[in-house]
Order: sequence, then C-alpha cells, then structure tokens
Amino acid sequence: MQVVKRTGKNVLSVSAKEITGSQLKSVSSELAQKVLKILSKQENYPKDIAKQLKMHEQKVYYHIRNLEKAGIIKVIREETRQGATAKYYALSDSAFVMRYKDFKDAKKIAEDTVDLQPFVSNGELHSKIIIGSPFSHGPERSQSRDGYYGIDLALFLGTFLTHLPESKVLLDTEVTPEDLKENLILLGGPVVNKVLEKVNSKLPIRFVKDKKWYIYSRFSKKKYTAGECGMVLETANPYAKGKRLLILAGIRYSGTKSAVLALIKNFDKFLKGNKHNKKEKASVIEGVDADSDGIIDSVEFLE
Repeated sequence: MQVVKRTGKNVLSVSAKEITGSQLKSVSSELAQKVLKILSKQENYPKDIAKQLKMHEQKVYYHIRNLEKAGIIKVIREETRQGATAKYYALSDSAFVMRYKDFKDAKKIAEDTVDLQPFVSNGELHSKIIIGSPFSHGPERSQSRDGYYGIDLALFLGTFLTHLPESKVLLDTEVTPEDLKENLILLGGPVVNKVLEKVNSKLPIRFVKDKKWYIYSRFSKKKYTAGECGMVLETANPYAKGKRLLILAGIRYSGTKSAVLALIKNFDKFLKGNKHNKKEKASVIEGVDADSDGIIDSVEFLE
C-alpha cells in the first residue's frame, strides 16, 4: 500500500502497511513510540535501544516482543555478541495505517492495474526491465537499438506507479542468476537481448532462425516474416515458479517499436488474449505507417 500526499505541485508517497485495532494496541504506549522512532532511523537490537532510551532492558524487550508479534517490526539479521545471539530489528514498513472506510478509485487508469499484476501492484513496480546492451555482445556481436523504445514503455508504466524505490532497468549483459528469478519485462529480440534468447525456445510464440529470422505461433501454426512484426507476450518465467515474463520484441528493432506501441496504445486489446486462445495474453502484431511519413505510428494485431 502507498500513502500519497500532495503538496502544491509535488506528489509524495511512502510505503505503508494496513493494521487492525489489535495491532494498534502494540504501538499505543509512549515507550513503544520511542522504540519505533529509533528503528525508523536504522536497524537496532534491544540492548542498544535500552541504552539509548536509558530504560531497563526488560521494559524494552516487552515492547519489542509485542511489536514483533503484531507484525510492526521484524528481525532482519542476527549476530553473536559476547557469546549470545543478538537479534537486530527494523520496521516491517515505513508507515502503518488503520482504515475504517472502503477504498475509492483514485484515478481512472488505476482501474487497470490489476491487469498488470504481478509486474505492477500497489503503485510499485515488482519487476526488472531487461534491455539489450547497446555495445557489441554475443556471438553475433549485436548492438541493441531497442533501448530507445524503453522510454515509451517507462512512461506507460509510470502512469500506474506512485513509488519507485530503486532502479529497475538492467542491460542483458548485467543480469545475474538471482535477477532471473524475478518478474521480468524483456525488451528486444533474441539477437540483441540475450535473456530473451535463453527463454525463447520455451515460448508459445517464439523467434526462429532459418535463412532469416521469423516469428512462429504455436496457436495459429503461422510464420510471420516482416521486419515490422513483433510480439507482446505474458507467460511464466521458467527460472522461477510463480514469476512472470512480459515480452515486447520484434524481428528487427522496428518490430520491437511496434510491440511497445501495441501495449501502450492498444492495452485493452492485448488483454483480450490471442484470437486463437483467449486465455493467453499473447499477440503477434505488425507496425503500420498510417500517415505515410516513413515512421511507424500504429499497429495491426495479426493474432
């Protein structure tokens, strides 16, 4: 949950956790508030907190136990000190809210955020965005030109977000095995994005190289060869159970641009699923120069 505060032209937000009346009891005393104030600044352990407050350890331990039981604080690490195990505590969230009325719509676009789960939820991006490196890499010494279209994607995702605590974008050459276990948004085809290359063979719509690259759909059994063709696909992440992939990629960089346009301009159409299998969010699209100025500005859904 995010608590949003508007101050003039600025919009500020803080991550928050909803609590119940019984949980609220644990934070009601003055001493509990002092303990939380210390833990809001940095992790700490009860003995040091007691020293800072000039209080008896047992009083502090009493409140620590209650706060931990209520889920207000949590143990984040342990270490051995003078032969005993010292538990270090921190707040379980930045703020705590007790709600009495139901939520109301904040803005129209927020109605669709459920359709971007698990990539976006509660105003936060729960995914890494992987783009191809612009430097020569891989056996084909490819250089990605798709990263520019990531700006349009970021602007689209930004309309769903109220909080971005850390950078979420990685080059394919920077990805670690741990990164692969998260929800991933992959931008660019398998030649320029080596993470997509790794999962490509497992996809229901995938890239195939014969004499030239083409897109093959398991749903329609069709091949798509035009350079402006691309895919927008949500599927399971083979590296981590319960995690998902969102793929926007084309045969050429113009196809990747078309895939991004398909998502941001025809999001509702993408959500309706593949026309051969409505349960699958998997589209093959082709970029179109609608106003004949030499620039792709629209897309056609092929399936």
